[in-house]
Amino acid sequence: MADVFELMLALDLRPDLPEPELDELRWHLGLGPEPEALRIVTAFPWVVEDDEGMPVVENHPEPLLAQRGEAYRIGGALVSLLVRRERAGRGAWALTSRQEIHPDDFDRTGELLAWLATAAADAHRHDGGVDLGWTRFHEERRPVPLTVRGGAVVWPS
Repeated sequence: MADVFELMLALDLRPDLPEPELDELRWHLGLGPEPEALRIVTAFPWVVEDDEGMPVVENHPEPLLAQRGEAYRIGGALVSLLVRRERAGRGAWALTSRQEIHPDDFDRTGELLAWLATAAADAHRHDGGVDLGWTRFHEERRPVPLTVRGGAVVWPS
């Protein structure tokens, strides 16, 4: 678990998000039950052995941003929060999440983050990308922006 990154999201989402997508987002944030049908991130492959000892891929959905409590490597606390913003009648959604993430989880979490970029309020769109927050390798002091460009997350190298 030495290759751990801090993943910090801080953004506003559009007010017109469909309820099924909000339900799935709440589940990913650890704020609600798993929906009957997943629409945002649909594949959670997990290799197991069948009765004959042969590898079989099964689907095991798990929330991607639901860690809570004490952080293991990055210090501080892990948390996710989604609240309705009513200031000035905008009705947008405010999202904040601080998680620990391993590079092995970049692809699957990136699917959720790419969707968040499509749901982000216009204020987060800059220079052909969407700024969602930042990432930081656990041994580094300075974070780097977390941006989605062309539908893909620009992860740290």
